[in-house]
Amino acid sequence: MIDQRIFKIENREGKERTIKSYVLRNNTLDEKGEKILENANKHIVYYDQGLKINSESLFGNDKPLIIEIGFGMGSATTKIAKERDAYNFLGLEVYLEGVIKTLKVVNDEKIENLKLMRYNAVDVLNTIVDDNSISGFHIFFPDPWMKKKHHKRRLINETFISLLASKLKEGGYIYFVTDWAEYADEALELFEADNNLVNPYSGFADPISWRPETKFERKGLEKSHEVREIWVEKKGRD
Repeated sequence: MIDQRIFKIENREGKERTIKSYVLRNNTLDEKGEKILENANKHIVYYDQGLKINSESLFGNDKPLIIEIGFGMGSATTKIAKERDAYNFLGLEVYLEGVIKTLKVVNDEKIENLKLMRYNAVDVLNTIVDDNSISGFHIFFPDPWMKKKHHKRRLINETFISLLASKLKEGGYIYFVTDWAEYADEALELFEADNNLVNPYSGFADPISWRPETKFERKGLEKSHEVREIWVEKKGRD
């Protein structure tokens, strides 16, 4: 039987309506998707306000925990987790198709240091992730909401960056990548303005060797989009 929590992606109890950085496209599973979920359910984390997100609770060890926000179809996510097995990874995504496709790869390839959660990242961070507990965040190619009237929907804003910084351990990092130049410029300014973060590159970062190129990224490059990367770290105490 399918756990119905896979279809709930937000904690709306007692909350006012807020601007979302996503639009839900599909919230149903076909027979094939149901079978994948049944076979790989151990790799799914379901939202529960009594849960605490950390390596011990999710993986039973004390490896550094990295959270990826918006992993899409998961091709980069699974490759990074396989190659960087000294870390644990939690992928957050609201799009059901991406969760199911990635879940199949995780299960088929027996990737034991990666779990997936279908839930709104803001709710997860605000309610079940302790401050000063996460070693890194990956945010690769979030929706740039290209029209000016939609810029308010962008994931990266002052409030969200402050939330990410509060959850990082000292020396923990945020790794952001986009192929939309104007969004990159805006994000860089916002990251560098946060008093809890430092940019070791003094601008855009050099390409990180362990991040694989994705199909989505290749499509952007074919359209002459310039991929820009941002790497910032949480400051230590003075």
